[in-house]
Amino acid sequence: MTPEDSPVSTQSTPEEAAPYGTGPGAPPAARKRIRTHHLREMKERGEKFAMLTAYEQYAAQTFDEAGIEVLLVGDSASNNVYGNETSLPVTVDELLPLTRAVSRSAPHALVVGDLPFGSYQSSPEQAYATAVRFLKEGGAHCVKLEGGREMVPQIELLTRGGIPVMAHIGFTPQSEHALGGYRVQGRGEAAQRVLDDAKAVEAAGAFAVVMEMVPGDVAAQVTRELSIPTIGIGAGNGCDGQVLVWQDAFGLRTGRMAKFVRQYADLHGVLLEAARAYADDVRAGTFPGPEHTF
Repeated sequence: MTPEDSPVSTQSTPEEAAPYGTGPGAPPAARKRIRTHHLREMKERGEKFAMLTAYEQYAAQTFDEAGIEVLLVGDSASNNVYGNETSLPVTVDELLPLTRAVSRSAPHALVVGDLPFGSYQSSPEQAYATAVRFLKEGGAHCVKLEGGREMVPQIELLTRGGIPVMAHIGFTPQSEHALGGYRVQGRGEAAQRVLDDAKAVEAAGAFAVVMEMVPGDVAAQVTRELSIPTIGIGAGNGCDGQVLVWQDAFGLRTGRMAKFVRQYADLHGVLLEAARAYADDVRAGTFPGPEHTF
C-alpha cells in the first residue's frame, strides 16, 4: 500500500486513526481515493458504506463532497438520462462519456463502470475488451457486471487481467425478460441459489457483490458468509453497503417508486418552482433587471 492509498491520514497517530473517506468526522486531509481494498477493510471493521449512481459532473462532484464512497455510472442511465423505458437499449459508446465525466469530477470516490447488456455475456474475451474500454476511455476504476455462477469465466479473466469486478446477483435488470419482470429473487428454496451465486463470484475474484430485490434475511446470511462486501438494493439493511439511483433517492424522478426507495428530497418540486419563477420573470419583463445588464 502506498502512502496515498492509505486509509489513515498521515497526520494521525496510531491511537487516533482518522476515519477513511467518509463521514462528518473525516477532515479533508484524511480523504484519499477509495480503493477496492478499503471497502473490504470497512467490512472487516463493521463499517457500512454508501453508493449512488452518477452520470455527469455536478452530481458526481456533489456526491463526492458528501462523502459517498462509491459512484456507479450505471446502465440505469438508459432510463434516467437517455429517456428509454428500460436499461437494455443503452450502449457502451453512450456510457463511456458519462463515465469519463464522473471519473474526472470525483477525486475521492471509487468509480464503477457498468457493463451494459450485450457487451460481456457472449464470452470472457468480449467482457475483457469491453472492460478495458471503461478503464482506458472512461477512467473507471473497476467494472460491474450482472450474473452469478454463469459469469465466473468472465470474472476470472477480468481479475487475472488486473480489472477489479463488482458482481450483481439476485434480480438482474438486464435479464428482466428471462426473469418474468421485476420480481423478488431468492425466496424459499431459491435462497440457496442466491448464496451459491454469491460464493461463486467471490471465488472467481469479485471484490464486492450487489444484491438486488433479495429477501433481507437471505441477504444478511450472504453478508455473514462472504468475506467480500455486499451492497444491497431492496435487500434489507444487513448488507455492508447500500446503493440507490440518485434521481429516485432525491426526488428528481416522479411517479411510482420501488418499495426499497426512500426519497430524501423533492428536487423535482424545487426545480419546477424555480423554472416557473424564471419563466414568470421573463414574461413579465422583470428579468433581466438593471443589475444583470452591462
